[in-house]
Amino acid sequence: MNNKAAALHILVKTEAEAQALKTKIEKGADFSTLAKKHSMCPSKKQGGDLGEFKKGAMVKPFDQAVFAKDSDEKNVIGPVKTRFGYHLIRVLYTS
Repeated sequence: MNNKAAALHILVKTEAEAQALKTKIEKGADFSTLAKKHSMCPSKKQGGDLGEFKKGAMVKPFDQAVFAKDSDEKNVIGPVKTRFGYHLIRVLYTS
């Protein structure tokens, strides 16, 4: 069972902004570079790196997205809406 994960994320205000950034990433833009430039989260200084966290440590919609069975390291998850805004998430691993 997956109890831990590591992920990068980009937090923005609007779903449209998140979708536009997701399109850029899908076309080859670097996730960390976009996080540094656009994310509202303090993690942007680390390219959106949230480090390792336990299941249940993040807000529920974020947590559910990261720990979903179909989360794949190559794909960007999102936009995921939370009370903070809209997240794009790249899962590095779950274990």
